[in-house]
Amino acid sequence: MFAVIKTGGKQYKVAEGDVLRVEKLETEGGEIVFKDVLLVVNGEVKLGKPVVSGAKVSAKVLEEGKGEKKMVFKFKSKTRQHKKKGHRQPYTKIQITKITA
Repeated sequence: MFAVIKTGGKQYKVAEGDVLRVEKLETEGGEIVFKDVLLVVNGEVKLGKPVVSGAKVSAKVLEEGKGEKKMVFKFKSKTRQHKKKGHRQPYTKIQITKITA
């Protein structure tokens, strides 16, 4: 059984027990429920228009942190202008516990 969920502007294919890193989620506790379920496959295919009604995916929050630093370097020739900038994207690491169709 697997499902396709939408969070943080992206879509993820998930199954029970999967561990994945998603965009930073504002969570108070260690449990989160995704209600934007686009597709559920459990022997039969349930396709949402745009979401599957009554379907939800439960997940446990494992950790929150920042990803690796990405460096951006802009340079303009002849004028000797340059700008160096770094960025670390925040993430939330989750583990899928249950898929309810």
